[in-house]
Amino acid sequence: MSTFAFEHPRDGVLREGARGRTSRPKTTGWWGMVWLCATEAMLFASFLGAYFFLRGNIDAFAAEGGRYVPLTLPAIMTVVLLSSSATAWWAERGIERGDSVRLRIGLGVTMLLGLAFLSLQAVEYSHRDSSWTTSAYDSLFITITGFHGAHVAAGLLMNAYVQLRAWLGHFDDEHHAAVSNVLLYWHFVDGVWVLLFAVLYLSPRLF
Repeated sequence: MSTFAFEHPRDGVLREGARGRTSRPKTTGWWGMVWLCATEAMLFASFLGAYFFLRGNIDAFAAEGGRYVPLTLPAIMTVVLLSSSATAWWAERGIERGDSVRLRIGLGVTMLLGLAFLSLQAVEYSHRDSSWTTSAYDSLFITITGFHGAHVAAGLLMNAYVQLRAWLGHFDDEHHAAVSNVLLYWHFVDGVWVLLFAVLYLSPRLF
């Protein structure tokens, strides 16, 4: 029997009947999220470019201030945020298998970890001895980490949206594009934090 393919009218899944193979073409929403992440990546790149430019050309940049920033709290924040990527991945794998309970649990734990990260960031800000006007380093530090915190907050709002839909039973093993799109954004935000941690917290101690 020759192979044949057809597109399901509801979910856009391309199926090959003879061998039972299945491929899922990328949705418009997925591509939209990819381009959103790409534009946001350019914004963060511009911030970090300004950081390294000022650090290399302005004597009063005072990057040495970063050498004395305690790493314990930022390290905990990093573990918390990376753990949220693990629970997000676990949730998505669950709905791919049709397990809506696992999806709801995974999204809920991911949200709690994201809220914990923002709470720890607020604690970090409250314990800083410096302010926007202390040095160029401190100004950029607060701007960049605050901008990232806003992205975490946006990710939590997206999470709340898909959680509501999950509790309403909108997702199954074939219809969960919204979940995948939102969690793609969440993984992007978590990945950006790893870069920021390396640049803003570790690099002043290294060079």
